[in-house]
Amino acid sequence: MPSHAHRIVGRLKSAREAYGHLWPMLLWLAIGSSVIYLLWAFTLSLIGVERREAEAAALRLSASLSRAYAAQLERTIQEIDQLTLLLRYSWEEPGASVDLERQRDRGLFPASAQLYATVLDRHGNIVSTTMQSPTRPNFADMPFFQRHSASPDGGLHIGEVSPGRRLGREVVRFTRRMNDTDGTFDGVAVIVVEPSYLTAFHDAQTLGVGDFVSVRFINGALIATKTGAQPSKMYYRKDPVFPSDTGTEIEPREEFVDGQARFLSWQRLNRYPVVALAAIAEKNAFAAFEHTASTYRRFAYAISALAAAFTCAGMFFTSRLAWRKRREEEIQATMRLATDAANEGFYMLRPVRGSNGFITDFLYVDCNERGAELLRLPKASLKGLRFSEFVPKEYREDLFALFRRALDSGFHEDEFRVPKDSRLQATWVYRRIVRSGDGLALTMRDISQAKEHEFALSRLANTDALTMLPNRHWLSAFLPEALRGSDRRDSSLALLFIDLDNFKNINDTLGHDAGDELLRSAAVRLKSVLRASDHVVRLGGDEFIVVLENVELVDDVSRVALHIVRVIGEPFTLGATDGHHVNASIGISLFPQDGGDSDTLLKHADIAMYAAKAAGKGRYHFYHSHLSDTLLLKLDKERALRDAVASDQFVMHYQPRVEAVSGRLSSMEALVRWKHPERGMIYPNDFIGLAEDTGLIMPLGELVIEKVCAQVAEWKACGMAIVPVSLNVSAHQLRNERLAGFIEDCLQRHAIEPALIEVELTESAMLDNSVASRRQLIELRRLGVKLLIDDFGTGYSSLAQLHQLDVDVLKVDRAFTTALADGNGEVMFRAVTSMAEALDIRVVAEGVETAEQLRSLQRLHCDEVQGYLIARALPAAEIPSLFTQRFLFAPA
Repeated sequence: MPSHAHRIVGRLKSAREAYGHLWPMLLWLAIGSSVIYLLWAFTLSLIGVERREAEAAALRLSASLSRAYAAQLERTIQEIDQLTLLLRYSWEEPGASVDLERQRDRGLFPASAQLYATVLDRHGNIVSTTMQSPTRPNFADMPFFQRHSASPDGGLHIGEVSPGRRLGREVVRFTRRMNDTDGTFDGVAVIVVEPSYLTAFHDAQTLGVGDFVSVRFINGALIATKTGAQPSKMYYRKDPVFPSDTGTEIEPREEFVDGQARFLSWQRLNRYPVVALAAIAEKNAFAAFEHTASTYRRFAYAISALAAAFTCAGMFFTSRLAWRKRREEEIQATMRLATDAANEGFYMLRPVRGSNGFITDFLYVDCNERGAELLRLPKASLKGLRFSEFVPKEYREDLFALFRRALDSGFHEDEFRVPKDSRLQATWVYRRIVRSGDGLALTMRDISQAKEHEFALSRLANTDALTMLPNRHWLSAFLPEALRGSDRRDSSLALLFIDLDNFKNINDTLGHDAGDELLRSAAVRLKSVLRASDHVVRLGGDEFIVVLENVELVDDVSRVALHIVRVIGEPFTLGATDGHHVNASIGISLFPQDGGDSDTLLKHADIAMYAAKAAGKGRYHFYHSHLSDTLLLKLDKERALRDAVASDQFVMHYQPRVEAVSGRLSSMEALVRWKHPERGMIYPNDFIGLAEDTGLIMPLGELVIEKVCAQVAEWKACGMAIVPVSLNVSAHQLRNERLAGFIEDCLQRHAIEPALIEVELTESAMLDNSVASRRQLIELRRLGVKLLIDDFGTGYSSLAQLHQLDVDVLKVDRAFTTALADGNGEVMFRAVTSMAEALDIRVVAEGVETAEQLRSLQRLHCDEVQGYLIARALPAAEIPSLFTQRFLFAPA
């Protein structure tokens, strides 16, 4: 028995010795499990809070969108409402007429491609409309027309979406009844809009895929919908029901055809029976939440993994490993912590301290294969080496200081360019240092390719692709620093603003490829006359900036500017042709006297450049303070001209053209005058150039064409024996694609024969080889409009080129008429008339002011004459007397 008891005790002792180590492991397991459980409970709680906040935010957003859309929609419908009222009042006003076509052409009606106005009479016929459509159907059978004819209600009626009879697309009609003076039905005012006009929501860019805004009737019927960044439309399966004027709710996915739930808000308009509705797709509303929740989960997974790893490590360390083994695991864990990828070099460093405890060197304890490869050493030979054994002395102290700071702070990371004499096999290196116990874990990664890519992107962002010069973005970063450097050095800096004169003519006549070639050649020439320390920048278009640093004398700047003017003024070879000329106008501002910052210097250089252009182009001009006042005066004049065009402050005068022999009235030239409310009558020489420079020549030219056609139509309606009227058209108008079409439209609207309108062009305009100009000349010929060359002899052509001009009439410049008193003058004029007669071109002498000139022209067989001897330019009211008189002087 004792022996048996001893055997049992022995077995229990053996079991305790064999399995006693499990208790610490179970404790570690219990602690780790508890930490993970609490962590996930807290994480899921946070995710729940974030979800509720995301729902609340989505509802607030949809409510905000619906209110904003409702406000905008109410303004839009109110504007349409006002338009229908305006049409009704215009119709019902005694003696008034409704001419929507004229209002549209004058710009007095909204010029929208989605909104059209129409007035229907009591029979459903179109009286007037802004829609340019050849069809004019009757609308008496339309529900809206029958509704208004039967109901005395004069309010605005909004119709359901239906196909437009003239547009061929779905439209929404806003209609209002119009009455006769006795209150009976007299017609309908109609505003037609496309549904997309009602969904041009200025906050639509906030809509994501699946989001939409919609306008519906209060019964839920759809008017228009706008979806966010999605090709297909978004509709309910069936029309929604709005239980109140405003509200917010979460609509389940079953309500929509795409099966997505949405956060919905609606707002009924105060004055109109429609509802503005905004919906945010659940996936968009929860996008940020899902990202946050995913972050929380990843964090929880990471902490859980870390806790599990820590628990396992604790269980392992407490049961098996000795202190030496734990030391090895610590080093390996640190290595794993510091290494991000397999291509990183990893090193373990340990400080070497002197007798005073101060760090005197660092020892390589361990490294990986990539680390040894970066240093061009075998891994085995690197271990145990001191830093001072292979790091050059000039870099050693800086590195030791960096390592000491990392030991103090626990962490450091940076990027550095590798010196040429370094052992590192890289150009750029990313470096990270982490303190590990009393040593350091150093990670290095070769980022040379990434840096090269970064520099390439920087060069791309800061370089003009056409000329390879620095661009505006580069200048905005460079110039402030250059100014600060000049300020520190107490030196001057010059800014040259360069604009290429006549560059637009190269583009218009030779094409954009030739213009690009010119810009590249100009860039090369600019760089050729500058120092290596100077900078040339292309701002854009034909504008360049030159920055001259460390300027000592103003004369040096003048010398550089003069070189630039000369080198740019030399002929350019473009394509296969040479002899193309442009000039450079240069404005110069100096730092610090002309400004202390980049924007001011650029603005002042720009002002000085305009002064150079005004002085005759092809020159340079320094900035002076009075130039700003001159520019403001020019801007005021431009603003006044814009107002004049917008409010039609122009009148037309007409100067007769008569047959040279008989004195019979043959034609008239239309001349525009600006009737300024304060300055009185202003003649074309004072504003046509400004109109061409500012682009106002196009609306002004169309205004003149419209006035002349309307006047000719008026004379024709009065039964007068009218003669053709010639219009002056500039090269800018000829290059515009709509000139011939606009003239044709005016002729048709005013019922004028093309033979009653003539077009006067300059020689340069007729010789313009641009595609647009040639097309317009062909179109004018097709219309049957006669073409005249104005001021012949002052432009680019010669008698030898006369046969190239496809014209009907040649108006010889007044300089030839003045020179008739000279024998050579008669010879020149005779040559013109002989050539013109051979080409079947009529000749008109301009500027005839004396009887002697008239007799000379009659001897030279000139066809027609024009000038003060015959008559000055007269207002339209005085022209009918000329039609009656017919012969303006007695025949010779």
